[in-house]
Amino acid sequence: MRKVSIIISVYNKTRELELIFYALSIQSFRDFEVIIAEDGRNAGMKDLIENRLGGFEFPVKHLTQDDIGFRKNKILNEAVRNSSTEYLIFFDGDCIPHSDFVKSHIENKSDNTVLCGRRVNLTKKISGALTKEYILNRDYEKIRITDAIFSSLNRDKKDLNFNIEEGIMIKNASLRKALTNDDEHILGCNFSIPKNLLIKINGFDENYEGPGLGEDSDIEFRLRLINAKFKSVRNLAIQYHMYHPKTMEEELNMKYFKEVKERKEFYCRNGFEKVN
Repeated sequence: MRKVSIIISVYNKTRELELIFYALSIQSFRDFEVIIAEDGRNAGMKDLIENRLGGFEFPVKHLTQDDIGFRKNKILNEAVRNSSTEYLIFFDGDCIPHSDFVKSHIENKSDNTVLCGRRVNLTKKISGALTKEYILNRDYEKIRITDAIFSSLNRDKKDLNFNIEEGIMIKNASLRKALTNDDEHILGCNFSIPKNLLIKINGFDENYEGPGLGEDSDIEFRLRLINAKFKSVRNLAIQYHMYHPKTMEEELNMKYFKEVKERKEFYCRNGFEKVN
């Protein structure tokens, strides 16, 4: 059995997923399975996974569901059910992992602890220039000191969230401790967790049916109610987020999250199990 399950949530972005697979093929830690959690049934995605992404040494499971609106949490729960390991890494289908990404999560994991990473937000120009060769040669990892610096100085004024500092690898434990928070927060596109912690809170709350809050803020709030710990892997578990127009958080999600916080119930009613 593999040591860790990597769960990648996707929706229609086939080019990005192909680049992710090449990045996974050069990971320094390779004892993992990959679960593609697709919120839809895209024919191009199916063709990519079945016919063009064969031959990689890691096993791949492709899960789908009907495309009837944003239901990321539902397919994430299904992915957790289908995982064959006791440790889970989550990231999104538009994020390219550094070659030490999985290793950093594995080397820092511990019981009752969620590992929280961040991401470098790539510009539209850099995202469009990424290729298979750029990934396999690890040139994309040099973005932080070459193209990224140039682009951050010349980016569109509206692109204010570039986060270039998140691409700097810091392996010195003392330096990292001085620069990072002792108590970190979950970002849904880059975190890992023992499976038993997710089971304890009944998984992702499927009442969130839109972007924002449901796959990170809600999970974090309910995990804190059971005294889970949160540890930073910033500047270790590095990933590069490919450009897309910003999505807005659903107002209904924000309203529902407020109700969750008022109830202070760690066990959601519409997760792995359905509770009346």
